[in-house]
Amino acid sequence: RIGRSPTRNKKSLYIPAEISVAVISFIPELFGYHKHRLDVLKITLHSIITNTEKPYDLMVFDNGSCSEVTGYLSQLKAEGQIDYLFLSQKNIGKIGGMRILFNAAPGKYIAFADDDVFFYPGWLPAHLNIMSAYPSVGMVSGVGVRNRAERSSKALEKYMQSEPDGLTWTNERRLLDSWEIEWANSTGRDPIDHLEKTKDKLDLILKLNKVEAFAGANHFQFLAHKDVLINALPGEWTGRLMGEMMELDEAIDQQDLLRLSTVDMYTKHIGNAISDELRLEAGKYGIDIDASKISKNTKKHWLLRIPGMGRVFWKIYDWLFRVLHKA
Repeated sequence: RIGRSPTRNKKSLYIPAEISVAVISFIPELFGYHKHRLDVLKITLHSIITNTEKPYDLMVFDNGSCSEVTGYLSQLKAEGQIDYLFLSQKNIGKIGGMRILFNAAPGKYIAFADDDVFFYPGWLPAHLNIMSAYPSVGMVSGVGVRNRAERSSKALEKYMQSEPDGLTWTNERRLLDSWEIEWANSTGRDPIDHLEKTKDKLDLILKLNKVEAFAGANHFQFLAHKDVLINALPGEWTGRLMGEMMELDEAIDQQDLLRLSTVDMYTKHIGNAISDELRLEAGKYGIDIDASKISKNTKKHWLLRIPGMGRVFWKIYDWLFRVLHKA
């Protein structure tokens, strides 16, 4: 040893924020399906940084992305935009990333998001408002999705049957069809088919302490108590890269906790490309990532108009993906 450590007998002035905003990213390359994914990640992080009330700690767990992505994340950390950055050498799966990220989060609450979510101003107070208004809520999302409604939730059924003082509810068509169309497009669904399948579904809207909430939460974005999430995560590594979100829902339900969403849109699922509409919308909040324009031409290639060819191409794509990535 030469000399004495300058940190000896000193104390850190750092105090963790009550909110840990946690994002998991995975962009293995910048071509094919992932061609525009770095732009999507940028607009996700910039919407969080721009539209989140301080104080909060921003945490990112990268699940083995390419060097362009990890370089960008490291730059944000160097600029002080990201508080905690985890760079995994390999993809350990979404649940695997959650296990590391959630256990490391210093906050009382964890606000989680996939790397393709846009955040609007006021999203955090709106989430916390529901969290404080409903004493038995375990998870809150920033937008309702009709086919995520908690009709079969045992925790919800038990809660409503207990008839807590002041609780009222209605069954109505509250969610806008335009939201459902955006969600369908961002998840690769046919929006017309999605609307047709959900045309007869009503939205269960709860109201307690003058605060309304949609019955149901989403996997791609939510706010929850850290302890609730830790108890809901699986105790063993499964090796699955995706999935296990339904199991997470069930684990929260088994804690007799509700899964709710705001009745107004505070977050939006983006998908793997940024629409011109979202780019313009982001610009209103001063978010400009200079993203390359996405073509609006959605006309199918003539090969895809041949019955059954879509399934054939997807099988070929899946085989090539496994060959290239040794999956």
